[in-house]
Amino acid sequence: MTMSTLRGHAPIGGLLLHTMFEARKRVFVDLLGWDVPVIAGRYEIDQFDDDHATYVIVGDDDGRHRASARLLPTTRPHILGSLFPQLCIGDPPRGEDIVEITRFCLDRSLVASQRRAARNCLVAGLANHALELGIRYYVGVAEIGWLEQIVAFGWQCRPLGFPAKCGSHILAAVEIEICAETPALLAANGIASDDAPDALAA
Repeated sequence: MTMSTLRGHAPIGGLLLHTMFEARKRVFVDLLGWDVPVIAGRYEIDQFDDDHATYVIVGDDDGRHRASARLLPTTRPHILGSLFPQLCIGDPPRGEDIVEITRFCLDRSLVASQRRAARNCLVAGLANHALELGIRYYVGVAEIGWLEQIVAFGWQCRPLGFPAKCGSHILAAVEIEICAETPALLAANGIASDDAPDALAA
């Protein structure tokens, strides 16, 4: 597996991004039934997929998507601050060292063992990315079931408010602290830094 960190979507340029947006459509629209934009019937792309978005992507040896997450600066419009501020007690966190994680996506074509390996690689890669860039906190919005998995990874999490029903989903806002101890906390739960290969930046 390879780990890539890409800025902007250019649009849908390159095999890795191309297959990532296709995978997002299969997960968030076909599987989960989200009411989000779909381009050309194949790609899930919304208003936050702009030149300010960063994508951390795990690819296979052929350069195709296996797992990914989108990172958005909180100093600009982002999902928690723009769409779900009511999930926070007080104002949603914002800052140069606070980044939002969105669209955590595991490719549906993977078998269970491959999904776990890709997930671990992505989580370790997100922690390494934050440490390298001086990101102190990740924030995000998650459905309750997914939030429980996020907490179980072992990193330091705290709720930003109370869960609330939004349409047919119960959502909550969470903050994840990234510090020097984070890799060891993840490793204690089976997610080691060696799970994340060196990043290829573009």
